[in-house]
Amino acid sequence: MNEHLKQLQQWLNEQHLDVVYISDPTNIQYFTGFYSDPEERILALFVFPDHEPFLFTPALEVDAVKQTDWPYPVYGYLDHEKPFALIADHIKQINHHPQSWGIEKDNLSVDRYEAIKQQFPTATFPCNVSRFIEKQKLIKTPEEIKTMTIAGQEADYAFEVGFNALQNGRSEQRIVAEIEYALMKKGVMEMSFDTIVQAGVDAADPHGGPKATSLIKPNELVLFDLGTVYHGYMSDATRTVAYGKPSDKALEIYQVCLEAQQTAQAAVKPGITAAELDKIARDIITKAGYGDYFIHRLGHGIGTSTHEFPSIMAGNDLVIKPGMCFSIEPGIYIPGVAGVRIEDCVHVTDNGCEPFTHTSKALHYIDIK
Repeated sequence: MNEHLKQLQQWLNEQHLDVVYISDPTNIQYFTGFYSDPEERILALFVFPDHEPFLFTPALEVDAVKQTDWPYPVYGYLDHEKPFALIADHIKQINHHPQSWGIEKDNLSVDRYEAIKQQFPTATFPCNVSRFIEKQKLIKTPEEIKTMTIAGQEADYAFEVGFNALQNGRSEQRIVAEIEYALMKKGVMEMSFDTIVQAGVDAADPHGGPKATSLIKPNELVLFDLGTVYHGYMSDATRTVAYGKPSDKALEIYQVCLEAQQTAQAAVKPGITAAELDKIARDIITKAGYGDYFIHRLGHGIGTSTHEFPSIMAGNDLVIKPGMCFSIEPGIYIPGVAGVRIEDCVHVTDNGCEPFTHTSKALHYIDIK
């Protein structure tokens, strides 16, 4: 049994649970090494205190599971069958009356919760396994960090492609296509989220996406936010570059954001808190007069998901420890003027931190083409 499953089984015993139902495909991959997006179908992992776990998948996924390193039973079902009746049969072969359940309350739908209750009417659900999993995933192993480092290298290559693709009249979406096609040619087939390219005032929308109607124009800042997936682990980084010579106001915003990012990242070390890191960056931006335009937390955890526990934000007194992985990404967004965000994800070392991406954060000027 792998270490992740051992820890889950130990927690299950400590909580005196009869069974844990893992429903989130990303967490199923974390425990089993198998990933699939089942869409409307059922993909589930069931773990027991003193018995081997089993996977339950659509029938069309069973062979794929068997081709992985998963050493325990996998059971499939056909589309016309009743999946929760079959699940109940498999569970009852292990424990005929599983009373106390752990479920992912952050993920399990009400419909599927009720399906379990229908099969086991007296079952209780005292434990939210979501809280345990987020803490379990908080400290990455050296092997996990190595995997994320490779994902970071892929992101650095994506930046290089994107910067070189900037050209007058090209749309933001065309730049995204250039990036992702180049990655595919290198065998990188999955982005960790929808790639963002935003030029000029578009970058003042921090959750906006690339537009077919927004064209690259001279003398603007262009924001790139991207990441890839390598063996189930994510990269995530943001760079803002100058295409030509942007306005003095845009350049000023960039330098303030850069100082905030670099200062906060340099402060990452064991013993500091998440709230203190957020304050370091926020104070620099506020002192420069742009505090009202920094409208999100400083960072988020990263690993098998792009956004994991913890949040690097005000009010979070979590003490930073070696092995934690999270982003440092201050942003300044002034509608109608410009938007800047600069981001590295880092892993905490014994006396500081190391970023997963290494593309320079000094403002990169790209010649107009």
